[in-house]
Amino acid sequence: MQLKPAVTALVTAVALASLLSGCKKEEAAPPAQTPQVGVVTLQPQAFTLTSELPGRTTAYRIAEVRPQVNGIILKRLFKEGGDVKEGQQLYQIDPSVYEAALKSAQASLTQTKSISDRYKLLVNEQAVSRQEYDTAVANRLQSEADLQSAQINVRYTKVFAPISGRIGRSSVTEGALVSNGQTNAMAVIQQLDPIYVDVTQSSAEMLKLRRDLENGQLEKSGDNAAKVKLTLEDGSSYGLEGKLEFSEVSVDETTGSVTLRAVFPNPDHTLLPGMFVHAQLQAGVNSKAILAPQQGVTRDLRGIPTALIVNQDNKVEQRELVANRTAGAYWLVEKGLNAGDRVITEGLQFIKPGIEVKVTDAKNATAAGTAPAAANGKGE
Repeated sequence: MQLKPAVTALVTAVALASLLSGCKKEEAAPPAQTPQVGVVTLQPQAFTLTSELPGRTTAYRIAEVRPQVNGIILKRLFKEGGDVKEGQQLYQIDPSVYEAALKSAQASLTQTKSISDRYKLLVNEQAVSRQEYDTAVANRLQSEADLQSAQINVRYTKVFAPISGRIGRSSVTEGALVSNGQTNAMAVIQQLDPIYVDVTQSSAEMLKLRRDLENGQLEKSGDNAAKVKLTLEDGSSYGLEGKLEFSEVSVDETTGSVTLRAVFPNPDHTLLPGMFVHAQLQAGVNSKAILAPQQGVTRDLRGIPTALIVNQDNKVEQRELVANRTAGAYWLVEKGLNAGDRVITEGLQFIKPGIEVKVTDAKNATAAGTAPAAANGKGE
């Protein structure tokens, strides 16, 4: 049976289309493009290790004002909440009883002194016995002691400020009866300039710092080692620097921490006792610190910080890091990265470890030391 010309043409067209389709499938696919990443080349630099610790302010000196004689308060001579000077009179206790005792003691001394002086002449002439003279001298000495005690009591009727500082509210008013040795203070004076700041540091951190200093990983920062800066409760910085005074000689068993005490000048009384603050202590200097941009550091499912770098073969390599503190926009890397490593900060979503990449300088981050944030050296 012969095919019609139209059918023959249709078959020929279909065969030709199939042939052309097969040729296209046999053509090789274009090669995949090499991904491009932005990197930051790490360089070692000097970094001041700073510890930020919580703390509270404490008055430099505290004096509780108490009476040393019994009596009625006649006057209060200070303004509550104001500043007082050392030696300034604060209260006046009724002195009438003590002034009378003083006059009696003066009279007794006059009498005993006169007798002892007269017996001194008579004993040389053997007109009185040595025993009588010795008794007269003893009576005179007793009178002198009574006079001195009476003078002290009169002086104690004026209650003076033992230190300079800010005085709180008065617990007694005019007409109140006070007594020597009472448990309640009449008022409390606190010296606020300078002022103490007590901070706590874990004993583990202190041991690590000492080990780093001993093995040379950290260098002592000289005079700066004793300097402390403060951040107040509202986040503002306190304008004056303090100095570290001492650290506690024992570890708190309940918290495992050691108390450090710093002293700060406080001329404007900005710091008040009991305020919560954050103190930045300069501990040491790492002369070869490695600071990695935060854009290039992530954490895996285990919470371990990692970074992707480009090795010498321009292939991606993953590193596990030890980085426990930040410095501005950078992580202070203790282990895992070295000087000269190229850390990837751009194009991370297109790569994985082991693939080859093209390298360019990153635009979203710079090497530490060229950015203003790195100059702070503030550990968190």
